[in-house]
Amino acid sequence: MARREKPAGATPAQKPKKKRFARTRQLKQVYDMTVRVDPGAKWWLLLAFAGPVVLGLLIGLLVDHPIYFTILGLLVGVLAGMFVLGRRAERAAYVNLKGQKGAAGAALSSIRRGWTIEQEPVAAEARTQDMVFRATGRGGIVLVGDGPPTRVKKLLEAERRKVSRIVPNVPVHLFTVGDGDTEGEVPLHKLASRVQRLKPQLTKQEVAAVQKRLRALGGIRPPVPKGIDPMRARPDRKAMRGR
Repeated sequence: MARREKPAGATPAQKPKKKRFARTRQLKQVYDMTVRVDPGAKWWLLLAFAGPVVLGLLIGLLVDHPIYFTILGLLVGVLAGMFVLGRRAERAAYVNLKGQKGAAGAALSSIRRGWTIEQEPVAAEARTQDMVFRATGRGGIVLVGDGPPTRVKKLLEAERRKVSRIVPNVPVHLFTVGDGDTEGEVPLHKLASRVQRLKPQLTKQEVAAVQKRLRALGGIRPPVPKGIDPMRARPDRKAMRGR
């Protein structure tokens, strides 16, 4: 009988190796990005990793079990290093986002549970490119302005009035992304935690009802077709006068 050839491709033994290599590359990319933005992070990582190892070795020498406690310290060091890398990488990501359009929406999207985040802005100003993002949860409705705080307040207030007409008895919280110098102004890296700390005032059933009503508001108008610059768009004056 003719011998069947196995189909080309990765064998089951090779797949775990590819996954490990992919995770290693991803971890290296996170480390490189973090150190590029925050050079001091590498020393905190070294301390988080080496500290438990050295401590484990010292304890092991005292109790006459150096190998066991050194291995234990190594495992704790790896966990501590991963924790520190995660926190530093998150802060570095916020630094990269700072000043970019849509950064407030990206910060809100980092909230993992308890809130429904609108992925697209619910209000926007084409001329200035200021935007408002919305989140809904047991703490009420959160509106976050993305733009210079002194300028985006008008857009925020207009959206608040619109929301209050739809759900008049629901608390609405206004935030703007900034340096935190004035009331309602929150640094980008603290926005998610500030929203999550809001005191629950609605039940889950009430949140679902609020979300249903907010859908009636819709979103902002569809984006301008590709190739058209909204900053240079001009109205058709002939059409306005009538031909």
